[in-house]
Amino acid sequence: MTRPLMVDLRGPLEVLSLFAIEYPHLSAPCVNITTIYPDRLELAFHDNAVGFEGWCAALDISPELVHHSVQGGHRTAVRKVELDYAGACLRLISYAPLTPPNQGRSRAEAAS
Repeated sequence: MTRPLMVDLRGPLEVLSLFAIEYPHLSAPCVNITTIYPDRLELAFHDNAVGFEGWCAALDISPELVHHSVQGGHRTAVRKVELDYAGACLRLISYAPLTPPNQGRSRAEAAS
């Protein structure tokens, strides 16, 4: 078995570099590039659903492509989309807390 080389990560690294140049105004995600999936660039947004939506809009990703699920005992909303982008597998993920029923802000809290 051969050991991975930096050249093996070229696709996702080039896309990340492109994003830094083309979209400096967008929210900075948690970035993951790994030798386990050398063709994948993962951009994760924790408690930043607006950041996820901004990236989807900038990349012209159709809402129909976004997969919705929940995790953590139905406490976390997860949105995920995966597509080919300029030679890399691009994965965008959003993790956002869900407000349990009857535990949202009261009218008094919302008014303050």
